[in-house]
Amino acid sequence: MVLDALSPQRRRLLLVLAGLVLVLIITVSVTVVVRSRSRAVEPVPQSEPGPVLLVPGYGGNLNSLQPLAARLRSAGRTVAVVDPVGDGTGDLRAQAEHLGDVANRVRNDTGAASVDVIGYSAGGVVARLWVRDEGGQPVARRVLTLGSPHHGTSQAALGADLAGGCPEACEQLVPDSDLLRRLNAGDETPDGPLWATVRSTSDQVVTPVDSAALDGALNVLVQDLCPASTATHGQLPGDPVVLAALSSILGVEAPSAPTDSAC
Repeated sequence: MVLDALSPQRRRLLLVLAGLVLVLIITVSVTVVVRSRSRAVEPVPQSEPGPVLLVPGYGGNLNSLQPLAARLRSAGRTVAVVDPVGDGTGDLRAQAEHLGDVANRVRNDTGAASVDVIGYSAGGVVARLWVRDEGGQPVARRVLTLGSPHHGTSQAALGADLAGGCPEACEQLVPDSDLLRRLNAGDETPDGPLWATVRSTSDQVVTPVDSAALDGALNVLVQDLCPASTATHGQLPGDPVVLAALSSILGVEAPSAPTDSAC
């Protein structure tokens, strides 16, 4: 054996070094396990719906959210519309950080333990970034996205090519952008909130349409419930399927597709 050829001193030194290496391997392994466990997030309690945060799309048009706000308020829900950072075309990560600030402020003001979030268009990507990277996992009870380009949209790619570049949020919504590649790596719907999406086959802004669906979410297609619907991207916030989904998705029962859509 190799050890037999060594002097007793060198043999002891080699054994000590091997022991230290073994201890180091065990320590690193335990650290990895502990860190992995510390990142685990308990599901947010579902029995007490809190305020609903409405996140606008690219460009930050708040008027587009009014049908949602009106329906939710008529149902007795507290609603906060999230103002965009700047003109709403800047870094989506900054928008996500701002969403976290609004969520904290609203929870402090109302005493609510959690919030529900509806992200329209790019606002749905902002909501996912908040949950994944900005502390939203233990705070968001449910996340509903409407026509959101979770996997990018060819329209952003076209805009970037034709214009020789477009605002940062537009660049981030190009399919396979660095931001979307990271956001969609692994689990598209992290633990914490329950997830749902709504999309329409008549959407000409988020293309392909299935970019608006998420693995692990309840994915509702407007035309599955209203086959004759021609709901465009801009019409989604006021679409009958979407408005009916507010109660079936943001209630206390498990999220489900609405059964009472007025097609």
